[in-house]
Amino acid sequence: MSAHSDISDEALRERGLVRFGAGKTLVIACGALAREVLALIEANGLSHLTLTCLPAILHNTPDKITPAVEATILKHRADYDHILVAYGDCGTGGQLFDLCKKYGAQMIDAPHCYSFFEGSEVFAARGEVTSFYLTDFLARQFDAFVWRPLGLDRYPDLLEMYFGNYEKLVYLAQTEDANLTATAQTCAQRLGLAFERRVTGYGDLDRFLTP
Repeated sequence: MSAHSDISDEALRERGLVRFGAGKTLVIACGALAREVLALIEANGLSHLTLTCLPAILHNTPDKITPAVEATILKHRADYDHILVAYGDCGTGGQLFDLCKKYGAQMIDAPHCYSFFEGSEVFAARGEVTSFYLTDFLARQFDAFVWRPLGLDRYPDLLEMYFGNYEKLVYLAQTEDANLTATAQTCAQRLGLAFERRVTGYGDLDRFLTP
């Protein structure tokens, strides 16, 4: 069984906690990155890393991300030599960066996961303001994290208000998965957007975990 095949999407959304190992470096990650972090741990033999995840749904209320990360740091820091925070700024307005600096934790220097999957310099250079992004996680969880939270299942007339200024959906693919690509294409169709797929792999997340 692969390192990420036994993670249920319900567990990521509701429990947050994915797995504890025996390593002395704690990785506190967004639940949206759980599969990717575990895949990198498995592929690179990163036995020194222990992973715990916060619920991905915190992205819908970014003001709650920093307090949740702080609570996790305080709960576990006595048991670990180092702490890595696998988040970008993610709408915290610099608060997460300041928190990590306060506790001596390392975090990814990026505004969000779209940026660090593609590579922050590449992402910034594109300057795309009319693109809506999906990752593997968001392709899987489109209804739970996009469609229903925006109320589009109940009020389809809101589609133009939310997405009228977008031109295309860009699927940043971490893996080669034909089913996920088809799902992402369907998401683009539902939003009335053109579709583009870019294979990014794990981008800066790989470099962050395997310096």
